[in-house]
Amino acid sequence: MTHPFGTEITATEVRALFAAAQGWEARYKQLIKLAKQLPPLADEHRVDANAIHGCESQAWLLAEQDAQGHWQFHCDSDARIVKGLMTVVLAALNNKTSAEIAAFDMDAYFEELQLLNHLSPSRGNGLRAVVEAIKTKAGS
Repeated sequence: MTHPFGTEITATEVRALFAAAQGWEARYKQLIKLAKQLPPLADEHRVDANAIHGCESQAWLLAEQDAQGHWQFHCDSDARIVKGLMTVVLAALNNKTSAEIAAFDMDAYFEELQLLNHLSPSRGNGLRAVVEAIKTKAGS
């Protein structure tokens, strides 16, 4: 289930997928599957103005806010695992207001999914860079 501007998967669905995944290898496979759900960003959007800095791989973020104040984000990366991690972040923060994004406890979410303890320090930093880029765009 994809949406033209990102993904429609929810944080609740991500939690269920990861709760069912036994061990890191199963979680890693889930990340790869989630990466496939995130549509690629068009080449014209893969520009420095949309680049996420702090990520070792190339990564981009687009953001737009609808009339009701909800944000839609679209991320892309040249690395599958990063793209899967982006899908996990988007599941939590897409279609939320700036206040909801600011209030969301991303550390607790990652802890619940048991993600950070298995990522290399550079991947963990990149994941945090994605979250910070989203929060900056949303002004939260």
